[in-house]
Amino acid sequence: MLITDFADFIATRMRSEHRALAARWFDRLLDFLPVDARDIFPTERLLDHVPALILEIGEYLRQPAGEAIASNTAILGKATQLGSLRHSQQASLHQVLREYQLLGSVLVGFVLEELETAGPLPAASDAVQLVSRLHQAVDVLSQATVETFVGLYTQTIADQAERLDQFTRMAAHEWRQPLGALQLSVHLLREAKLDPSHIDRTLATVDRNVRRLIELTQKLEALARVRSSGDNAVVQTVSVGTVAQEAARQLAEMATARGVQIRIGDTQTALTVDVGRLELAFVNLLSNAIKYADPGKAERYVELLAGPPENGVVEIHVRDNGVGIPEAAVDSIFQRFTRAHADDGELTHVGGIGLGLSIVEDCVRAMGGQIVVRSTEKHGATFTITLPVGHGTTVQPDGHDVGSVPSD
Repeated sequence: MLITDFADFIATRMRSEHRALAARWFDRLLDFLPVDARDIFPTERLLDHVPALILEIGEYLRQPAGEAIASNTAILGKATQLGSLRHSQQASLHQVLREYQLLGSVLVGFVLEELETAGPLPAASDAVQLVSRLHQAVDVLSQATVETFVGLYTQTIADQAERLDQFTRMAAHEWRQPLGALQLSVHLLREAKLDPSHIDRTLATVDRNVRRLIELTQKLEALARVRSSGDNAVVQTVSVGTVAQEAARQLAEMATARGVQIRIGDTQTALTVDVGRLELAFVNLLSNAIKYADPGKAERYVELLAGPPENGVVEIHVRDNGVGIPEAAVDSIFQRFTRAHADDGELTHVGGIGLGLSIVEDCVRAMGGQIVVRSTEKHGATFTITLPVGHGTTVQPDGHDVGSVPSD
């Protein structure tokens, strides 16, 4: 049997059995990675990638020796998409390489099985050449996936380094002012000639700046706690309104000082949820709206309301009529150390280091939900949280949805 005949035979058999081969690979992969199958391929479209790769490998085996799989843009595109998927899932490079090792092992095993039932056996050199081409195909695909995976990780590291640098600058700025005020206050309190009124004002300054430092520290602690896999969630059934009222109570003084009304909808919608994370998300969304209230509006408000459960999920809306979010900042608003109005001279009085909305997103994702934002600058913003009614289920995210809301 000529190599072209044998190659055509194997390619035909691979086309016939490509889904069974993919299932065999998937089973071996799940033995290697004891996780839910949906964590590896969360959609049917992505699940079709490996059968498609096997089909393309089979077609490559039919081609003359001079043809190169590296020139097949369709198959390389699927390998590249697989690299992007694994990066988004925070997989390890070892996992990516292991997946292709298992794929090569499954396909070589298939060729050996077919050799036993092929009738007249091909020349040994022909079989070896075919297996060599098969390994070459798998190696080319593996390289395309790994290059994409590593490239995205490199960019992620660079982005994180830039955000960390921004955080360092912002943190130094945020801490410098209250620490400087405290240092001056201590010096003044040591002065024996201060009259009682000066002492009261100085103590008030100390109190205000200590509160500011505590707030900054609590935000960093909250971020670390939310991201910690060892955090013990307190899951219970509670109404959205009860948690929202508690969040509003904590922010009542801040809202009054800035002339902002906190409106909580009369909702008894119940969730079985991590109450601590839900409350933390509400506190950060409400406080963010209070901070960015529009001083030019006679009536300033932020409202929180929830719709009725539908299809096992609940939508919770936090809406305000504040200054809104600049269009250029909407896509990055949930990133750590990001401040949408950092360059707005009119809002320099608003403190913060860009952690509040990142904490909100971390909380929502930890509860199995997703969050989207719609905003029109100068007219406010609406954050919509979608959460499962029952604990242990997950709302499948499609990424951050951004858009516009009508002006008030």
